[in-house]
Amino acid sequence: MSNTFIQHINSKVKLTEAEVDLIQKHIVHKKIRKKHYFLQEGDVCKYTAFVEKGLLRSYTIHNNGNEHIVQFAMEGWFIADLYSYLSGETALYNIEAIEDSELVLMSKAANDLLLQQCPNYQTFMLQVITNAYVALQKRLSAIPHLTVDERYQHLLQQYPTLPNRVPQHMIAAYLGITPETLSRVRKRLQQPK
Repeated sequence: MSNTFIQHINSKVKLTEAEVDLIQKHIVHKKIRKKHYFLQEGDVCKYTAFVEKGLLRSYTIHNNGNEHIVQFAMEGWFIADLYSYLSGETALYNIEAIEDSELVLMSKAANDLLLQQCPNYQTFMLQVITNAYVALQKRLSAIPHLTVDERYQHLLQQYPTLPNRVPQHMIAAYLGITPETLSRVRKRLQQPK
């Protein structure tokens, strides 16, 4: 398994050789097969995952049985139930592999140690958390203000390859619409103006 995790960090901040060695001692490589869980609701999230290869989704199931997908994570993305990871409380989300995936895992203890001992890792993680917060805030503020067509177009900007990698019902669950509504949206957007 290649180590695109270190390359990813180095693309944002320049790690020293000592920092690279320390980080490599604290990461765990894991392969997860399609339709298998990285995390299930009710368990404690013990690791954050960096996706080296593949695709995962984070979702919850509402009382009416409908899925709501809160995140897709493909190559170069992180995924976890962050509240559970940081607090040690039980997870609210399921995280499942949509494709066979290769992950780099970081435990909370290892992350805390690296934040203390690696200044460049600390800078990198601040960037990751800041970017994740900004993306979440944009998504939440867009939901009441954007039309369904605009939300679908935004999804295509954020995840351009997603429609080729996941079933349409998952895209609908991410957008909070029915698969039938998504089908109508796609038809409208494909018509010449």
